[in-house]
This record gives sequence, structure tokens and C-alpha cells, in this order.
Amino acid sequence: MTSRTDEALGYEQARDELIEVVRRLEAGGTTLEESLALWERGEELAKVCRRWLEGARERLDAALAEEKGHPEEE
Repeated sequence: MTSRTDEALGYEQARDELIEVVRRLEAGGTTLEESLALWERGEELAKVCRRWLEGARERLDAALAEEKGHPEEE
């Protein structure tokens, strides 16, 4: 489940933390329990990033639709 702290994370913050989680998982040397905790954190961070990107896509789509509906006068 996503915490309130995750909801306050900006895209760049979540992305950077996710990169660090992946780096640690790829490096190995962690216990099974630590690896599972990192994996779970990575999943939460990926959801945060996905929500930010979906929101950005919706805003872009709305702006493009508005632009098509109101062509600029030349």
C-alpha cells in the first residue's frame, strides 16, 4: 500500500530512489528479507512514477484537445 509520504514524492524524487533500489538489488549481497523489502519499495516507487506520468499524459492530451478545438487565428 502507498504511504502518505509516497504521495508527497515528486516524480524525480521517486525515480531517483527507484534507481537506487534497482542498483542495490542488482549489486546483490543483501539477505532475502532485505531483497524482498527493496523489491516492495521499488514496486511502490514505480506506482508513484506511473501516477505522475499518467497525470502528465492526461494534461498533455487535454492541452492538445483544447488546441485542436480552438485553432489559432493567423
